[in-house]
Amino acid sequence: MALAGAVAFAPSAEACTSFLLKAADGSPVYGRTMEYGIDLKSSVIIIPRGQPYVATGPAGGPGLKWSSKYAVVGMSAFGKPGVADGMNEKGLAGGNLYFPGFAGYADPAKADPARSIAGAEFLTWVLTSFATVAEVKAALAGVEVIDAPVAELGGIAPPFHFALHDASGASIVIEPIDGKLRVYDNPLGVLTNSPTFDWHMTNLRNYIKISPVNADPVSIEGLKLEPFGQGSGLLGIPGDPTPPSRFLRAIGYVISAKTLPTGAETVRLAEHILNNFDIPVGFIRGTPKEGGGLEYTQFSAIADLKARRYYIKTYDNQVLRSVDLMSFDLDAKTIRSAPLTPLATIPALAFQ
Repeated sequence: MALAGAVAFAPSAEACTSFLLKAADGSPVYGRTMEYGIDLKSSVIIIPRGQPYVATGPAGGPGLKWSSKYAVVGMSAFGKPGVADGMNEKGLAGGNLYFPGFAGYADPAKADPARSIAGAEFLTWVLTSFATVAEVKAALAGVEVIDAPVAELGGIAPPFHFALHDASGASIVIEPIDGKLRVYDNPLGVLTNSPTFDWHMTNLRNYIKISPVNADPVSIEGLKLEPFGQGSGLLGIPGDPTPPSRFLRAIGYVISAKTLPTGAETVRLAEHILNNFDIPVGFIRGTPKEGGGLEYTQFSAIADLKARRYYIKTYDNQVLRSVDLMSFDLDAKTIRSAPLTPLATIPALAFQ
């Protein structure tokens, strides 16, 4: 199954936010938002074991060939057979996040076709091939993520970096820089967009005094000054939608969130955190050079990596829906797809 152009993205797609929470029973729960300035027409798909793939090679020819070792549930775009976000049957999960101005894929003219894969195809290869982030790390030397145009973008190669988490709770970030793949351990489990992951981690040092605990009163020349109300310890935390600010806020939510007993309860907690990164139509606008698109949160996804359940809600249907991956025939012969239909009307409450 050819993956060329499998997941297409608009140039205006710079507001994705992802994170990892951990329940008291050891369940890791991954959450992310997906922002875009055009309708991705996303569907939930289930990729079975044994599905053949051919990646994009130099000059659009065939590249890396593989068959899915593990079944995957995730989000596709435009009816294509790859995923932009997802989780496999072993609990490895993650997503593509936009990385403009910093992504540097390998030069196709210098790449080995048999090892070549486009950035838009990389996540599908990872999730269908590996069970843990350690396995992914060990396999990266065997591939070259090349600068390959995507037809749906008019010949643009969408710049991505990748957040990955596994059932043990381990997290990594993979970034293509100067033709090479840089891998970072991600102890806090958070990723947004540009700049590079190590820059974001360094920037955290500017905010080390921010706390979820309310600030104590202070006395100046005998005058006692008290906070106005709740949240005074968070005074100064950035509230704008830029990637550095969202990175800081996401870490603030992750490290301050109450640890809940189970993964199922943590899914609801993740949903509430994601709500704080929801972008309505019109709040972010591309410049005329960028096409002037109105970027918005097209979907939010949550994955319980222990229970192997994937959850999704969309801009026009805020009801969280779930997929139990392990309830499907993982050796099926074809990819299954579930369209995400809008919620036409708001249901009325039923009174007793």
